[in-house]
Amino acid sequence: MSSEYEYVQQQHNSAPVDTNSLQLPDMAPEGEIQLLSDPLDLEIARLLDDDNVSPSETACSYCGLDSHASVVKCGTCNRWFCNGSSLRSGSHIINHLVLLKHNVVSLHEDLPLGADTLECYNCGTKNVFMLGFVAAKHDSVVVILCRMPCAQLRDINWETNEWQSLIDQRKLLPWIAPVPSDEDMAHTRSITQEQLLKLEAQWRMNKNTSIVDIDNAEAEQLTLLPILLRYNDALEYQNVLAPLVEAEAEYDKSMKESQALEHILVQWSTSDTGRHLALFTLSTYEHSNLAVTVGDQIVLHHREFGASENDSWRAEGFITKLPSAHHEEFTLELLARSVPIPVSTGFTVEFVWKGTSYKRMQKALVDFATNEQSLSGYLYHKILGHEVVGVEFTTDIPSKLTVPKLASLNQSQIHAVATALKMPLTLIQGPPGTGKTVTSATIIYHLSRLHKQRILVCAPSNVAVDHLTEKLAQIGIKVVRLTARLREDVESTTSSHSLHKKVQRMAPKEVQQLLARSQSEEGLSKKKQARLQRQITKLEQQILELAEVICCTCVGAGDFRLSKMEFRSVLIDESTQATEPEVLIPIVKGAKQVILVGDHQQLGPVNLDKKAGEAGLNQSLFERLICLGNVPIRLEVQYRMHPSLSEFSSNMFYEGLLQNGVASEDRSWPDSAFPWPVADSPMMFWGNYGKEEISSSGNSFLNRLEAMNVEKIITRLFRDGIEPHQIGVITPYEGQRAYIAQYMQMNSLIVEKRSQYVEVEVTSVDAFQGREKDFIILLCVRANDDRAIGFLRDPRRLNVALTRAKYGMVMLGNPRSLSKNKLWNHLLVHFREHGCLVEGPLDNLQFSMIPLGKIETTKKQGIEALRGVGAKDMDTQLMISFVPDEVPEFQPQQQPEDALEQWPSLTSNEAGKLKLEQRSGLFGPGRGVVPHGEAETGDLEIDLRSIANAFASGLNI
Repeated sequence: MSSEYEYVQQQHNSAPVDTNSLQLPDMAPEGEIQLLSDPLDLEIARLLDDDNVSPSETACSYCGLDSHASVVKCGTCNRWFCNGSSLRSGSHIINHLVLLKHNVVSLHEDLPLGADTLECYNCGTKNVFMLGFVAAKHDSVVVILCRMPCAQLRDINWETNEWQSLIDQRKLLPWIAPVPSDEDMAHTRSITQEQLLKLEAQWRMNKNTSIVDIDNAEAEQLTLLPILLRYNDALEYQNVLAPLVEAEAEYDKSMKESQALEHILVQWSTSDTGRHLALFTLSTYEHSNLAVTVGDQIVLHHREFGASENDSWRAEGFITKLPSAHHEEFTLELLARSVPIPVSTGFTVEFVWKGTSYKRMQKALVDFATNEQSLSGYLYHKILGHEVVGVEFTTDIPSKLTVPKLASLNQSQIHAVATALKMPLTLIQGPPGTGKTVTSATIIYHLSRLHKQRILVCAPSNVAVDHLTEKLAQIGIKVVRLTARLREDVESTTSSHSLHKKVQRMAPKEVQQLLARSQSEEGLSKKKQARLQRQITKLEQQILELAEVICCTCVGAGDFRLSKMEFRSVLIDESTQATEPEVLIPIVKGAKQVILVGDHQQLGPVNLDKKAGEAGLNQSLFERLICLGNVPIRLEVQYRMHPSLSEFSSNMFYEGLLQNGVASEDRSWPDSAFPWPVADSPMMFWGNYGKEEISSSGNSFLNRLEAMNVEKIITRLFRDGIEPHQIGVITPYEGQRAYIAQYMQMNSLIVEKRSQYVEVEVTSVDAFQGREKDFIILLCVRANDDRAIGFLRDPRRLNVALTRAKYGMVMLGNPRSLSKNKLWNHLLVHFREHGCLVEGPLDNLQFSMIPLGKIETTKKQGIEALRGVGAKDMDTQLMISFVPDEVPEFQPQQQPEDALEQWPSLTSNEAGKLKLEQRSGLFGPGRGVVPHGEAETGDLEIDLRSIANAFASGLNI
C-alpha cells in the first residue's frame, strides 16, 4: 500500500502547498518519488492543448522540444531547456547549467509543482546542484534541503539521513520535470556535443546565434597541424608548434577574462612590508570554478550605486595566498600606490591575463629556428629527430660520485650520473621514490666542479624548483633562485637564496632607503624610481654573474634578466610535465648539454585547449625523444613505500623492475591498532557502495558515503597517534575535496580534535605529484549505473595516487563501477589476491566476494612478430606496460607523400627499457618511419607505429 506525500516549499508568510500528486512506493528502496500516472497523463494532455503560451518562448533552446511538461527555465539566463537528452552526458538543462556555470532552475507554471524556483526550504539556497529532498518522519510530506549544511542538521522532523539529490544520472528527477519520451525526442532537432559547446560559447556574444551559424563558423576555423615525430627543418618545427601555442594562449585568455566576480566582501590588512592586503572569501561554488594561482594579477573595483565610471575606485595587485586548511581567504597584495577605501562590501574582482609565458614559448621557437648560437648542432638535430653520430664529452668522471651531505648513490643512480656528465643529451626516468632530486643535485654538483661554468636548472613548477634549490644550497653550491617580479613577496622556503633577497642584503644604504620608500604609500618620483631600477638591475647582474647555478621555472628562463647569459649545461626536472615549447625556453639559452629528468608514467603536461592537446601539445619532448629511440636511464630503487605498496605499481607500470630500498620493518607503524585486513600489508581497498552526485559547481562529483568513511578512517589514525600532517586524502574531484572539508568541520567524531581534522590535507592527484605522506586515503568517488569513471581511467593519475604513501594506504570505491575498466580490474584483482579487498563496517571488515568481471584475453600477434627481429638484445617484455581501454591503432594523417609521419603517443606505454641501440640497425640513418606494409620480415628498420600498436596488444603477455 502506498502513501501520498505533500511537497513543502519555502513560501514567505504562506502555508505549505499540498500537491497531492506525489507518492512514494510503500518500501521505497531507493527513495525515489514518482508522480501518479493518471494526474500526469491528464496534465500532459492539458498542456498539449494549451495555447496561452507561445511555443517559441518555452521550447528547449537546444533541441526545440515544445512540451510544457518537460521544460524548465534557467533562472540565470532565462532560457528554457528540456529534461530530455540527445547526448550521453545528461539532459539538456543539466548540460546548459554545467557549461555556463549557472545553477538556478525555475519550473513551468503548468508543471505539478507550479511556477517556482527550486530552493532550500531551510536557508533559501537556490543552487540546484546542492538541492535534494527528504521525507518527514511522521507526516506525508517531502521537503527540499541543501546538501550542506541543512541536510547535515539533526532535525527531529525530517529523515535527513535519507537525503537524495534532485539530480540523478545527470537529469532532474522525473517528479520535478518529467523526462520526454523517445517518441517526443524523435521529432526534435538533433544536436551534437561539439555543436552544443560552440552554441553556448556564441550565446555569450550573440544571444540570437543558431546552429546554422555554428556550422558556418566551423567551416572557417583553421585546422591545427599535428605534432610530428621528425621534422625536416626548424622552420617546419616552428610552423607546427607555434599555432598550437597560439591556440593555447587564446583559450587561456578567454578563460581568465571570464572569471570576473561580483558582490565580493573584502577585509583590509597590511603585510610585513607595510603593503595593503585585501582578503576575500568565495563560496565553494565560486572557488571550485576558478583557475587561480599565486602571482596572478588582479584588479579590484568598487563603484557606488549611481556613480559614474570615472568616480569608481580601482586598485591592482597580485595573489599572494590561496585558501588552505588553515584559512579560507584569498590574499591580494595591492601595488604600492593603491590605497584602500573605508568600505568592505560591493567589490568586483577581475582577473588580468598575462601572456608572458606564451610569448616566451614563441620566442624560443623563433630562436631555435633562426639563431645558430641558441644551442649546439647536435641538440638541434636531435630535437628535430634527425639521425646524428653519437658523441661523448671528454670528461674525467670522478671515481667517487656520491656528494657529501647527500645520500649514497645506488648503482642505477651512479649510472645515471656518470652518463649525464659525459653525454650531450641524457634522459633520466625517475619512478616514484627513486631519488630523482638526489640524482639531479649530484649531477649539478659535479658539472659545476668539472666545467666551472654557470648551470641553468629548471622545472615547470615553482614547487619543484624550490625543492631543487634547497638541495643544491645544502651541498654548498652558490645557487640563486630567480623568481618572477610578481612572486618576489610570496612566502617560500628558498627566500634566502632568491635574487631579490640577495639584492636587498647587498644593496648600499642609499639603495635600501629608496627601496623602502618605493614600497610605502609615499612612493618615489619617476626620476628616482628609474634611478633605483638601474641600480637594482646592476646589482642583479652582479649576483647572477657570481652564481654557480641559477634555478628558475622553464618559463622563467625567458626572463629579461637572463637575456644576455648563456648556459652550457641545462638540467630540467619534471620535464615530462612540461609542453615541448615550454622546455625549449631554457634549452635555447646556448645549451650544449641537456639533461631531462622525469617520468612519462606519471602526470604529463597540463593542456587547456582541447584541439591543441589532440594535435599533440599535451605530449612532452621527453616522450617524443623516446619514440625516436633515445633510451632513458631508469632509476630502479625506491626508498619511499612499504614493499607491499610498491608491488602493483612496479608490475603494472615498470615491468616489475622497481626494487625496494626499504624493508617492511622500516615502514611498519609501531603499536598500530588500525584494522588492516592483512597484518604485514598496510593496504586495503574498502568497498563503498554510495552513489555519486554532481557537486555544487555542476562540473565535478562527490560521494557522501566515501566522505563519511574518510572521517572514520582519520579518527582511527588519530587514535594511533598519527598527526594531521602525516595524513593525505587524495581525490580526483574538486567537488569531493570541498565536501570533505565542510563535512569534517561539522561531523568530526573526536570533538576535542576538530581543528586537527581540518588540518588534514585533502587535495587532487595533480597536487600530490612529487610529494609523499605517511598515510594516504584515496577516494574513487565515481559510482553510477553506466559504470563511467571519468578521470580515473587515466593510468598515469592512478600511478601517482598509488605511490604517495610511505606506511599505509586505504582506497575507497565501488568495485562494481571500477571493475569494468581493465586497469582497475587488475588493481582490484591484486587487492583480492592479497586478501585486502574488503567491505562492511570499519570495525568489522569482511573479505569481499563481489564479482569483478572477466578481462578478455588480448591478442598477442603484434608482440610475437617483434620477437623474430634481428636485435638480439631487444626484450619485448620490457617494452610493455599498462595499456588503457580502447587504445586506437595509430593512423597517419593524410599528407603529401614526402611528409613525415605523425608520431605515436607514449602516454600510457613504457618505453624506458627499449634497448634500441644504433649498432642493431633498428633505425637506419636517413630513414623516417617505415609505412605499414613496406617492411619485410628480415628488415631491421622497425615501424614505430607497429611498436606502439604492439604495446596495445601486449598487456596479457
